[in-house]
Amino acid sequence: MTEKIPGRGRRRLVRVIIFCAICVSLNIGLSLITSYLGFPLYLDSIGTVLAAVVCGILPGMGVGLITNFIKCIFDYSSIYYGSLNVIIALIAALMTNKGYVKKLWGKILLIFELALAGGFLGSIITWFLFGFATEGISAAFAEWFYTKLGFARFPAQVTADYIIDLADKAITVIVVFLIICFMPERIKSRLRFVGWQQNPLNEYQISRIKKGKNRKGSLRTRILMLAGAGTLLVGIFATTIGYILFQASIIEDHITLGLSVSKLAASSVNGDYVDSFIEKGEDAAGYLKTERTLAQIRESSPDIEYIYVYKIEEDGCHVVFDLDTEEMEGSEPGDLIDFDESFRPYIQDLLDGKEIDPIISDDSYGWLLTAYSPVYDSRGQVVCYAAADISMNDLREQCYAYLTKQISLFLGFFIFVLSIGLKFAQYNILYPVNSMALTASMFAEDDEKNIHGMNRIAGLNIHTGDEIENLYNALSKTTSDVIQYVEDIKTHTETISRMQTGLIMVLADMVESRDHSTGAHIRKTAAYVNIILTELKAEGKFPDIITDEYISNVTSAAPLHDIGKIKISDLILNKPGKFTDEEYEIMKKHTVYGAEIIRQSIKTVTEAGYMVEAAKMAEGHHELWNGKGYPHGLKGEEIPLSARVMTVADVFDALVSKRVYKSSFSFEDAMKMIVDDKGERYDPDVVDAFVAAKDQVRKVAEDFEKKENGEG
Repeated sequence: MTEKIPGRGRRRLVRVIIFCAICVSLNIGLSLITSYLGFPLYLDSIGTVLAAVVCGILPGMGVGLITNFIKCIFDYSSIYYGSLNVIIALIAALMTNKGYVKKLWGKILLIFELALAGGFLGSIITWFLFGFATEGISAAFAEWFYTKLGFARFPAQVTADYIIDLADKAITVIVVFLIICFMPERIKSRLRFVGWQQNPLNEYQISRIKKGKNRKGSLRTRILMLAGAGTLLVGIFATTIGYILFQASIIEDHITLGLSVSKLAASSVNGDYVDSFIEKGEDAAGYLKTERTLAQIRESSPDIEYIYVYKIEEDGCHVVFDLDTEEMEGSEPGDLIDFDESFRPYIQDLLDGKEIDPIISDDSYGWLLTAYSPVYDSRGQVVCYAAADISMNDLREQCYAYLTKQISLFLGFFIFVLSIGLKFAQYNILYPVNSMALTASMFAEDDEKNIHGMNRIAGLNIHTGDEIENLYNALSKTTSDVIQYVEDIKTHTETISRMQTGLIMVLADMVESRDHSTGAHIRKTAAYVNIILTELKAEGKFPDIITDEYISNVTSAAPLHDIGKIKISDLILNKPGKFTDEEYEIMKKHTVYGAEIIRQSIKTVTEAGYMVEAAKMAEGHHELWNGKGYPHGLKGEEIPLSARVMTVADVFDALVSKRVYKSSFSFEDAMKMIVDDKGERYDPDVVDAFVAAKDQVRKVAEDFEKKENGEG
């Protein structure tokens, strides 16, 4: 009984998990050591590459993701770089599976590709998360490219990160393959992560499965497209919803900030002095103090772009306060400013002293959120509005950073989940289904007994535990039943064939027994026919005609060559002397009678088998190569090959056999007489084959002679 695969699978899985835990520890340990020593490299993907090369794609990806999750304890931003480790594992595993890393150029190529993932893609993520690097391993190097070589900031950062990561990945690849060199092959083979739900297929079987053609593409491609599209759509939907909610949250925060600042600014302005402030400006009592308070409010947050106080009149906005900024000087008190286009829908509300909702605008002043809060005098009347412009430029940066985080997180999990799905599909669906199809198709290729096909089916040992296993069990049972049925049919067919052959021999014996002088003629001629045809096949003669099946059919048909004698009178058949001309003409008709009898028999069966050759032999075994035979006077190759062979066998047996009207010739004399008539009475090729096999012919003749003499 074969050991159940699940048991072996569980032990292999435990070994892989332990090895992956070691690889994670290697990543974390080296990362902490390099950080503590201030080493300008990370070396935190050695375990990832090692797991991918030794165990496969999924373990490598798992090590990479777990490494980044653990690193989040020390640096929360590490989670956003998890996708890089997943891609690194994917590259390492794929190049290993292709066999590239066995060669030096493959290892070098691996270094550059890993650096492309870790350095180039990592730099892009860093750019969108944090902007131009001001700290970290590559910050000084990027600054050098920026200041000394005149690179733009983004190319400077990407170039610096890629060069540093090249060194990092070079050390990674060297360390990984040094470890592998010292790892015993037996250990490596036991750490390879597979998910067989059946007896493993060999490379030949897998290659045949991969070469299989499908009418509308492979199931693997469809699963990949379906799983990929589904996961991608879910990811896009979730990211889009998250982005919208994040943006709304940021805008809400800006609105809250704008309203708070504008209200605080409004509370700082004494409404009773507004007209004085407009008229006298800095000379008005309390103006400078209020201006300083507004300046302090503006400095409280970097997001506050402008703070100003306007009195809204029909002719426009009259400036009360407008603080200077580094980029722009503020308007003077009393200046008249036209209404901004974005505020025109709210002019009447402002003239009426009503509160309005914050307004987002993108004009010459930039992308701003403006919040207006009314300033009241001592009588409770709205005399002006304090406004705060909150810069929205950081909203773009925050949204870009958010998208980068979401895409980075999603990409890593997308590749990982997709790889898990493909791995599951490969070992739980694709290999079982394809191996069943391959094994079933190999029945037609079997030249041996069908039991081999059954052994192949049973040898698959599929145990997926689902509908695939049910299908396999049904196929196994059906195959077993079909094989048993076929074996039964073969047994019955062989029995019927033996019975049929026996009946034919009995019938032929009955016919021949009417001729008191023929003895074992039908058996000897059948043996000679088989010898001649076998020799012709060995010599490569008549390759389009002579096959093993043809030899079998002609040999089986040989006993019927004289079946037509059943319609010849005993008086003529057993006449001791020479036939008269009239008697000879009657005797010659046994050829036609025999063909007619056999052809009538053929009409009653669906499979003619050797009966077709039997009819040809019965009708043509007295035709001669020179055309002087009977009943039709056929010449040369007009005579069927089976009949030409039977002619030689029939005449030879007649020569070496004793008859009531003649004595027998010796073997040598009979053989000489056959050879002398080569090309005249007999087909030269048939005669040559007969002579070439004369030792076998002699043995048959001697064996039958012994039996007839009671010596056998």
